[in-house]
Order: sequence, then structure tokens, then C-alpha cells
Amino acid sequence: MKALQRAWRMIAAGFACFAASALAQTEISFYYPIAVGGPITKTIDQMAADFEKENPGIKVKPVYSGTYQETIVKALTAHKAGTPPTTAILLSTDMYTLIDEDAIVAFDDVARGADDKKWMESFYPAFMANSRTGGKTWGIPFQRSTIVLYWNKELFKEAGLDPNKAPATWAEMVSTAQKLTQRDASGNVTRWGVQIPSSGFPYWLFQGLTTPNGVELMNAAGNETYFDRKEVVEALQYWVDLGRKHRVMAPGVIEWGTTPKDFFERKTAMMWTTTGNLTNVKNNAKFDFGVAMLPASKRRGSPTGGGNFYVFKKATKAQQEAAVKFARWMTQPERAAQWGMDTGYVAVSPAAWETARMKEYVKGFPVASVARDQLQFSVAELSTHENQRVTKALNDGLQAALTGAKSPEQAMKDAQAEAARILKPYKK
Repeated sequence: MKALQRAWRMIAAGFACFAASALAQTEISFYYPIAVGGPITKTIDQMAADFEKENPGIKVKPVYSGTYQETIVKALTAHKAGTPPTTAILLSTDMYTLIDEDAIVAFDDVARGADDKKWMESFYPAFMANSRTGGKTWGIPFQRSTIVLYWNKELFKEAGLDPNKAPATWAEMVSTAQKLTQRDASGNVTRWGVQIPSSGFPYWLFQGLTTPNGVELMNAAGNETYFDRKEVVEALQYWVDLGRKHRVMAPGVIEWGTTPKDFFERKTAMMWTTTGNLTNVKNNAKFDFGVAMLPASKRRGSPTGGGNFYVFKKATKAQQEAAVKFARWMTQPERAAQWGMDTGYVAVSPAAWETARMKEYVKGFPVASVARDQLQFSVAELSTHENQRVTKALNDGLQAALTGAKSPEQAMKDAQAEAARILKPYKK
């Protein structure tokens, strides 16, 4: 009898173990850079739920962590405390910082299969410029962008301009903006011709001027900058001149956050901002608008921007593998296409643009493809070791020039000296 009871206990224990293993899940935390609430969080929650249905062994816990800047601070603080997220969407330009902090693993070290390698090669090369270094892939493009020019077609028509033609060169942008700028009888501006924001991400918008002027701001190793080059100074002089010489843009600092609102309210006829604002403009502009590549000086061009998936080093092996699976799922062509349509970000792979849904969308809304078409001329966003400190040095210089505190030449000379000082330990 006792032997029989022991046998039943063993069988019951076996069933319990089997049930426990069947229910066991790998939980991954996912930091996403947005404040709590709003349509994007609902979309992310739904995507996480759909992924869990298809992958019952994995539980995804989204954490809405504020701005990109707040998110990297929270992620690195958690990393140092030994409780990092498993994965996070952080700026592509945070790559060197995350590597220097020994906070992340390369995707190649977790995703070793042939299909994984094929997946890592499936993204636009322009996006991978901020995702790879040292022969390894550290970030996977998710919500990526370029800078584009938006214009109000109705105001173009009123000013006697072709409403279907955006300025294609720097000279054309000045002449076009002059015709669009309006003043009242007292000489006060009631509408500006153009706005290029200089708060929030001034270094990024500045690359929308330096890139077309034929110069990049840093090397591929992230340990050298070129802020004082002649072409860089020329680009800054052009930006300053829009406000102070040509008087087609408000002088001084223009707010990043209010620029789309100014566009909607017809306070500016043209604006430069991220393609990530495309859906916002589509939903809120009460007039016909156009979207174009940035005007050229010596060439076309824009920096890429936006966020990548990263996988954290202190996560368990099972969590890292689950995070890679999640990143693959989130960037599948159909899903990447839908994310691009929902948000305005550039769908990150050529395959996403070949989906039937995306083709139909572009057919009805052709401007959606402008940012994609600009990728062939795009360069990496400013990214170096000690990136936040180096970027601050450049931003400080830009604001000094735009406010008239320094000449463009002096501002860039000072910014370069500070960046060189910061990067000196990384020169080999």
C-alpha cells in the first residue's frame, strides 16, 4: 500500500512539474520612449499582446519611460543597479554610449542562425550606419526617420508660386520664403516663409544643412568631429542668414515642439521637421500640403534619425533570445509597414514597402514615400563616444550663433575645441 502511495505521489509530482513547465514564461521588460497614455501606447500594448498570443512562452512588459533622454537615463541607471530592461527603443545615436557602458550585447552574439543573419541584412543601409560598429550589429532599426520639408500649397498659390513645386536649392528656398513672408502695415511679421527648429534637436536639423553642403560632422569610429570645417561654417551662416539677413525666418531660437502648430495655424508657410510628424500633419493640417526632400546646396541629403531596438547585457540568455524574437516580430515587413502608416516613421526595410498594404497606402498618399526616397542621399546622424556631451557642445555653439552671441565661425571653432577635448581619450 505504501509503495502504491509513493508511486502516486511521484506521478502527481511529475504532472505538477509538467504543468509548471508548460506555464513557465520568459518575461521581458520593454522600455519604450513615450509618456504614459495616448494612441501610441495603445498600439504598443496591442502589439505586445499579439506577440504573446503567437509566442505563449514569452511575456512582454512594456514600460513607458518618457522622452528618449529620460529613457536612456532610466535604462542606464537600472543597468548599473543590476535590474536593466531586457530590451529598449533608444536613439540610434546612443549606440556608442551603451557600448562604452558595457550595457548591451551585439545582436550577432545572440542571433546566430542563417535566418537571423538574413534578417539583420534586410534593413536600409542608411539606417544601419547608426546601428553597426566594429563589424557588429548593436541596434535594429524600428522607428526611424529623416528630415523633410513640408509646405502649405494654398499659401504658395496665394503668393503666385507653383503649389506643387517645393524649393529644390538653398537659393530657391530663400527666394520662395521671401514671397511667402507677410508683414502688416507696421512692418510686424504675420507669417514667416520658413521655420527650421533650433531647440530640442538643433544638431540634427543642422545636419539637414551640413549634409547638402557636402560635409559630415564625424567619422565612422565616433572619436573625431569636424565642426570647424569651412563647409560646416557655411551651413551655419546660411541658417543664421535666414533670420538675420533675409528676414524670412524668426531670428534666434525656434521651438521644436511648437513648429508643427505654427504650420497648422499658418504662422509659417514651410517647415523642416521629422518625417515622424507626417501622420500628425496629415491628421491636423486643414489645407493641402506637400512634402519634399531637403533643398540642395552641393548635393541632396539628410541625416537619418530615430530609435533602434537594443538588447541589454545583464538580461538572462533566455530573455535575450526572447528579446531578439520580439524585435524580429516587430520589424517583419507587414508590421513595419503598418507601423509606418500609423506613425509617419519610415518603414525600415525595402520589403515593407513592397507589401500590398503599403503600396495601396502610397498610391493614395504619395508623400509618404518622400522620406524613403531620400534615404539614398542620407547619412548617419551625429553619434560619437560621450555622445551627449559632444552633442551639447555643438548645440551650444549653434544657439550662440543663432542668437547672435558668436559668429558662426567662432561658434564652430569653440564647439570643435570642446568636442576634441571630450573625445581625446578615445583616440587610438
